[in-house]
Amino acid sequence: MILPPQLRLVAALALSSCLVLTACGAAPRPAGEGVSGRVTEAPVATQAGGLSGSSFQEATARGRAELVFAFVPAPGFAYRDGAGRPTGVTVELLRDFATWLAAAHDLDVEVSWHEQPSWSTFYGEVRDANDGVLGVGNVTITGQRGEELDFSPPYMSNIAALVTHASVPELPAMALIGERFSGLTGLVIPATLHEARLAAIREEHFPGLATRPVESNDELVALLAADEGYFGYVDIYNFWRAEQAGQPLRRHPAGDDASETFGVILPDGSDWTPVIAEFFAADGGYVGSARFRTHMQSHLGKGLADLLLEP
Repeated sequence: MILPPQLRLVAALALSSCLVLTACGAAPRPAGEGVSGRVTEAPVATQAGGLSGSSFQEATARGRAELVFAFVPAPGFAYRDGAGRPTGVTVELLRDFATWLAAAHDLDVEVSWHEQPSWSTFYGEVRDANDGVLGVGNVTITGQRGEELDFSPPYMSNIAALVTHASVPELPAMALIGERFSGLTGLVIPATLHEARLAAIREEHFPGLATRPVESNDELVALLAADEGYFGYVDIYNFWRAEQAGQPLRRHPAGDDASETFGVILPDGSDWTPVIAEFFAADGGYVGSARFRTHMQSHLGKGLADLLLEP
């Protein structure tokens, strides 16, 4: 059938609108709250099966990146607000990365959040994931871990604090720990860097050191606060929170180890690794920016933020 000129014009305009909007049967953007004009987020979920997004190469070819942001819940760093929306220092870091990515590389960015309460499961999921997966769980950057996954540049330094019950006198020097802590039992979480630290103390200063394994940081802190017969290493932010909550603890600065840094983790060989490194370096450096400091102070409090951001 041949349409009259007026109807042919209407049909042409309708077809043009469909092409411009990529509509007329095309799938809409994923549901979720827009972080910026070109970034969308799906609701938080615990995904079954392997984690997978798109490679950076695929994203640039299609003009659209599909990213999975995995996180371990941790107060101040990664948690849900009253509306169930993920937030926290490391969550906002990844959110800033997505926003930067959209602008710097002219991409639409679709983010899926994956929540994994188990740190060891989280680590394995990201290590074994496909392209387009990034994880935050305050993972310490080490050479051994670097052999099986990729790290971003560090976003925060950590101090491993040597801690006892508040009634234990301050240790003046590590060389005296075998004498001053004689009779105390070292608490360790197996397969952690803190366990390795106590092993080094036993070898260098305290040959008769006895240790007791614990399952979690919460258990370790509870034992330190309840009994003056223990000592152990605690991440400084966990010590700070316990102290602020009124737990009777003492930090022994002579035993501090400030050699740790935390990074975002990615699967080994991910082509997103140089991209997130570019983000960290942009505009004079993300970690030194006023925006990152604001995230730290908003979610951790000024005192703890200032301690962790000390050069």
